[in-house]
Amino acid sequence: MTPAPTARPPSLDLGLQTWPVIDQGEVLLLVPVGAVEQHGPHLPLATDAVVAAAVARHAAETLTAQGKRVLVAPALAYGASGEHEGFPGTISIGHEALRCLLVEFARSACRWASGTIFVNGHGGNVPTLKRAVEQLRIEGRAVAWTSCDLVGSDAHAGRTETSLLLHLTPSAVRLEEAVSGCSTPLAELLPRLRAEGIRAVARSGVLGDPTGSSADEGRELFRTLVQNLVAELLALDVTQNGRLAQAGAAREPVRS
Repeated sequence: MTPAPTARPPSLDLGLQTWPVIDQGEVLLLVPVGAVEQHGPHLPLATDAVVAAAVARHAAETLTAQGKRVLVAPALAYGASGEHEGFPGTISIGHEALRCLLVEFARSACRWASGTIFVNGHGGNVPTLKRAVEQLRIEGRAVAWTSCDLVGSDAHAGRTETSLLLHLTPSAVRLEEAVSGCSTPLAELLPRLRAEGIRAVARSGVLGDPTGSSADEGRELFRTLVQNLVAELLALDVTQNGRLAQAGAAREPVRS
């Protein structure tokens, strides 16, 4: 007797879908946004995209288990990383190109998605995300953005990101090469970073201290990031700058 075919588990990857599957009802699209930029001598160039994609996927899995229809697009891996261009390997497309990409991406996705959420992993993309989402929402499109932010984290390639990568992709971390970098608060550094780039203030490219990083800490940090995103997606409320807000804050609906 020929065994009955086993049910195919649903994929959350947009790129693995067919159009009839997508056409079966409303679906929320999560779009990881990252960068290809130096992350010190010990972390991979794609760190921001790795984190954003993993957070989006795990949040989508949680919401799918609750009966929601959520898909995750292939990551938009290049961002605005001009401050890192003093280091080999960095590839920045600049703010204007990024804005055009985000706008045209969402215009197209909103033809079939009930909502499009950019899940950002690179702080340098934020000003452009705000501009792009503001334009899209003025056009009447159901779009918002959010970031993989953690309270108390260091700025770049320090303990926070190193711990996250030790949890997510440990084989890509060269912990023996990790060095402590500039620990001046980011708010104080920003004017010089924008004018001269990160290499002017941190020859290693590290803003923070990866000392004490661990996969266990990364696991807890990652869990927090996923929980935060799930809460935002369940509320689906937006602040005035187009960012998803936690429940309880003043906001406007994502759906236009």
